[in-house]
Amino acid sequence: MGNVDDTVYEREPDHALSLTETGFRQAEEAGPPLRAIFGDEQVSAYVSPYRRTHQTFRALALDRERVRVREEPRLREQDWGNWQDRDDVRLQKAYRDAYGHFFYRFAQGESGADVYDRVGAFLESLWRSFEDPGHPPNVLIVTHGLTMRLFCMRWFHWTVADFESLSNPGNAERRTLLLGVDGRYSLDRPFERWCVPEPYGVTG
Repeated sequence: MGNVDDTVYEREPDHALSLTETGFRQAEEAGPPLRAIFGDEQVSAYVSPYRRTHQTFRALALDRERVRVREEPRLREQDWGNWQDRDDVRLQKAYRDAYGHFFYRFAQGESGADVYDRVGAFLESLWRSFEDPGHPPNVLIVTHGLTMRLFCMRWFHWTVADFESLSNPGNAERRTLLLGVDGRYSLDRPFERWCVPEPYGVTG
């Protein structure tokens, strides 16, 4: 809804916004490829607590007998504060574009770095859950574009410059971490880049 009318943030909390009809259709269309990937295997699903991510998960129409679902607050969207003034938000977005999406902090809200930290905390919990022999072999994360990029940044140890060069995925797009024969994961396809990252001189 916020993509269609950004004045809605003045009347509705960000976390309470629903999908539009287009959003529901996009989520439904994302379901069959996921069902094909998981097949008959068990899945552990972690869903952001926002209404639109819950709606997205339901629209995927996965076999609930094979899916263990948990709401995970650490996977929520970047917090912008409370109700928002449209003109102020537009100005802050312009500031963020100039300042950098990772370090810029919204007034009364979060920076990308804050989201990175809580995504890192979630990953630590996820790794511990992998130690449980009964944990499903597949994990599905239903979250938001910026959070998705920051999750991958944390997983693959990307630099801030790498993160800043990447565009958000489109609505209902997915990225899949594929396990290789060498025991390492890779993305099934990269995020689009809107610029070439400029390293600060740090070498790995």
